[in-house]
Amino acid sequence: MNRYFLLLCTGAILFPAWVHAQDAGKKEPAKKIVVPFELIKTQHMVINVKINGKGPYRLIFDTGAPDSLVSNKISKEASLMPKGGGLPLFGARGNATMKEVEIGDLKATNVSTQVMDHPTVQAIASFVGPLEGIIGFTFYSRYKMTIDYEKSVMTFEPSTYEPGNVMDAMIKRFSAPKSERESPRILAPTALLGVRVEKAKADEAAGVLVKEVMADTPAAAAGIKAGDRLLTLDGRWTDTIADTYIAAGQLQPGAAVIANLLRDGKKVSLKVAVRAGL
Repeated sequence: MNRYFLLLCTGAILFPAWVHAQDAGKKEPAKKIVVPFELIKTQHMVINVKINGKGPYRLIFDTGAPDSLVSNKISKEASLMPKGGGLPLFGARGNATMKEVEIGDLKATNVSTQVMDHPTVQAIASFVGPLEGIIGFTFYSRYKMTIDYEKSVMTFEPSTYEPGNVMDAMIKRFSAPKSERESPRILAPTALLGVRVEKAKADEAAGVLVKEVMADTPAAAAGIKAGDRLLTLDGRWTDTIADTYIAAGQLQPGAAVIANLLRDGKKVSLKVAVRAGL
């Protein structure tokens, strides 16, 4: 369902919990904020967003998008000042910073975005009503998030992670010399689960399919089985491969986390004792 700027990504992974910013030292539980969404005909989630006090605007909520994206209309009305250097396509005007983003009672500050009238967003808008962009990683990565499709609501819990300007980092990577782009990169996981998951192109159901459970791993010890559908991991949505990476990336070695699964049509909750990685 989720797309990198609306292009569907599929595949299979063996996912450890990659190094990621963690929440630490919280003295009291963070406030959870519930936000409604609309599931449109294309199976995208649409939310109402205020930007710099203007709006609300209808934007697609896309957990596959590495950056947020707003239309030139929003840029003008919300006084966003693009700085150039963004994606060189679709008339992109560059990077901008949204000083304040409001989604219901949820507020975030200094959120990076691209300014462009994306043709795919405009095409979808032609038959589902006005759409002015995409809310992506630069916003949602600041929160622990769960989604309830039956009630059409998302629940957010603030974390301490600050994503920075993701698109700038990607562009620098793509424009680097060939020797640097092709140099080997090694990721060392901080924690290991031990499953391989897949999401087929035509699979619109919640969760990802567990294709394989590795022997002598936390997942095997917890009772996770091939054929299960992983719905959430430690309270985080795992509806796509990208979601699963993000959820796994939040885990700490030694933590006991809950994996919510669908097995033979019934919901199952299992406690997984996360093991230290490499």
